Amino acid sequence: MRIPLSWLREYVDLPATETGRDLQEKLVATGLEVETVEQLGAGLKGPLVVGQVLTIEELEGFKKPIRFCTVDVGRANGTGEPQEIVCGARNFAVGDKVVVVLPGAVLPGDFAIAARKTYGKTSHGMICSGDELGMGDDGSGGIIVLPPEHEVGTDAIELLQLVDEVLDIAVTANRGDCLSLRGVAREAAIAYGLPLRDPALLDVPAPNANGYPVRISEPAGCDRFTARTVTGLNPEARSPIWLRRRLQKAGMRPISLAVDITNYVMLELGQPLHAYDRSLVQGAIGVRRAEQGEKFTTLDGAKRVLDAEDLVITDDRGPIGLAGVMGGANTEIADHDADAGTTDVVIEAAHFDPVSIARTARRHKLSSEASKRFERGVDPQAASAAAQRTVDLLVLLAGGTADPGVTEVIAPSAPHTITLPADHPDKVAGVTYGRETVVRRLQQVGCDVYGQDNLTVTVPSWRPDLVEPNDLAEEVIRLEGYENLPSTLPRPPAGRGLTERQRLHRRVGRALAGAGYVEALNYPFISDETLGKLGIEQDDPRRTTVKLVNPLSDEEPALRTTMLPGLLEALRRNDGRGSHDLALFETGLVFRPTGDEPQAVRLPVDRRPTDEEIAGLDAALPRQPRHAAVVLTGAREQAGWWGNGRPADWADAVEAARTIAREAGVELIVRGDQHAPWHPGRCAALFAVVDGAETLVGHAGELHPRVIKALHLPERSCAMEIDLDLVERAGTGALQAPRISTFPVATQDVALVVDASVPAADVEKALREGAGELLESLRLFDVFTGEQLGEGRKSLAYALRFRATDRTLTVDEASAARDAAVALAAERTGAVLRGA
Repeated sequence: MRIPLSWLREYVDLPATETGRDLQEKLVATGLEVETVEQLGAGLKGPLVVGQVLTIEELEGFKKPIRFCTVDVGRANGTGEPQEIVCGARNFAVGDKVVVVLPGAVLPGDFAIAARKTYGKTSHGMICSGDELGMGDDGSGGIIVLPPEHEVGTDAIELLQLVDEVLDIAVTANRGDCLSLRGVAREAAIAYGLPLRDPALLDVPAPNANGYPVRISEPAGCDRFTARTVTGLNPEARSPIWLRRRLQKAGMRPISLAVDITNYVMLELGQPLHAYDRSLVQGAIGVRRAEQGEKFTTLDGAKRVLDAEDLVITDDRGPIGLAGVMGGANTEIADHDADAGTTDVVIEAAHFDPVSIARTARRHKLSSEASKRFERGVDPQAASAAAQRTVDLLVLLAGGTADPGVTEVIAPSAPHTITLPADHPDKVAGVTYGRETVVRRLQQVGCDVYGQDNLTVTVPSWRPDLVEPNDLAEEVIRLEGYENLPSTLPRPPAGRGLTERQRLHRRVGRALAGAGYVEALNYPFISDETLGKLGIEQDDPRRTTVKLVNPLSDEEPALRTTMLPGLLEALRRNDGRGSHDLALFETGLVFRPTGDEPQAVRLPVDRRPTDEEIAGLDAALPRQPRHAAVVLTGAREQAGWWGNGRPADWADAVEAARTIAREAGVELIVRGDQHAPWHPGRCAALFAVVDGAETLVGHAGELHPRVIKALHLPERSCAMEIDLDLVERAGTGALQAPRISTFPVATQDVALVVDASVPAADVEKALREGAGELLESLRLFDVFTGEQLGEGRKSLAYALRFRATDRTLTVDEASAARDAAVALAAERTGAVLRGA
């Protein structure tokens, strides 16, 4: 919400020396998030005056239309002579009043104005458009043409209110009252301890039987509807400068007088309004639910198919407005440029159900200024005042006549009351405020408070977010100042801390970060289309997803079953922005439904659910294992004076999995596999011994070329995904520090020739078992194929390190252990010593 400081001062007598920054500090202290304070007109320097176009000469011979004008600027130029100006705009004529900037002036952006020769003429200044003055879009599409009543030579800086400060406030979902000048002014008045001139305090005529007929058939969706009629509007009347400028400063574009007035009142009071061309409304206005499939064209020209839950405004023909969201094209107000402008209008000021409006706006992907306010909560008591304010402005500015008929349809309702102990805010904050402070602060926000030790609080109509005692406690605390709350560190009970599972997850994150990976946090949402691009078949369990009823994006309506889509999207985005050497990781939950989960029951809200109800809810949840995943592309090691670098490859993805497993004290078994989305010849299946059985815990390798093309990834990108829960189960509990032997190591190298189809993991497993307890480590350091070995054969070279904890090994002992290892590898895999 953009709040011009000059407008705000109409409702609160802020000190004259108070700046937008000062007000920002005060409002932030009360809990409002003021994001920026924009300085309008910063650096602007005159002379900037009103001028009248005397003559226009069309210059020919140029690629675009150019006009040489003489403009009367009075005595602003010091001579009183007409000012000669070259201009390319064409939306003005002789006799029009325009805004002229003279030599010596400086426009926003430090644009200095001086006489200069252009198109064969000397231009002494410039005729200005709204964009050049920093005013934004004024709807003219060119030069500012002023109403004729403004005198030549008048200071345009003051006339157009070009110098001001605008506060941009990020209004949270519970503070719909602050989507208005009235609401922010109330907060400012409280912050400064000043009285508020409430713009909603107006004399409103009582409802009578002569108003425009209104029928509400859905009182649950619309509990209040005020209709007023104004006739005899001047269709040529235009919005005055002050009105247009206030709308522009607040971030809205001026359209036509009637529409501008409804927008102005909405910004002022927070009550969305709609004006219907009375000549286009047929019969009584109604409020009902739409018929399923009913069609309707909104003001933006879009043809919409309505849902049975949509609330619509109707006349005898059908829908004329999508209630609380947008009006219909069939009753649109005609602007002053139309052949037959609107002369009679019916004004709607209503209060709609917030949930219904929010769902309609999301269903039709149509977020409007009106829906933004209704779904956050609008003051129902302000509807009649807003309608009266609109009527008054239409009479004043458009020369209309207020119809004496006043229609108000109101569903009976009682004000909301809350009972709380007077010391409840003290207990919540840990600060002693006292009853007087609590009562004073609650009264400042508009509450009526009665009682002594137990307070009965009637909530003001403009604060629907105050529903329970803790809400009232929060009001007291924020107004007394969050900064005044004491800082007290919690005292956890001794002997507690992170669980072993939590420690493992943290160790995994630190280990991957230490290995050069950067953590990327992604949304846990995916689409079936993305799973298809990953090459995952329809019968794959990863295709069975949990669909969300109300997703953030319709393009990603399901919970992830794999970590890779989010990471690969982060990889693509960063690569597209110039970061080509990437190594990213993420840990998090995936959601693996089986389809056999029972339907969740709705839990009660008036009591604590029973253990059985909670257990039933848990049973309805899908399995949610925690996974870790990495993606890599580009250089894994950079080239430099120290030597050549190397690109990331599938082996790095496998090593990332081993890094994770080592943190749990687990040795992975790696075998070749074919598994989407990996390259069938460069995919490794990762196994670990879980509960005594060899169990698949993940995959790693290079991505399939089709996947890389479909997702627009860099070539040869690699990935790994592993189930952390299974890895944890495979571990032996808390890691034991290794015992460091003081005796020397004995190293033996062996090169074994096996069939090309034999996995290196099988050979390695046999070597480990055969070498026995003396084997300290085993490392594959070379793989060789060639004619010397024969077709379909490969050589695997291993470095074996032997060490005893109590003695120095002899050559015979090390050789015997090596021979035992080779013998078992030969028995199990058919390996033979190379060269034997």
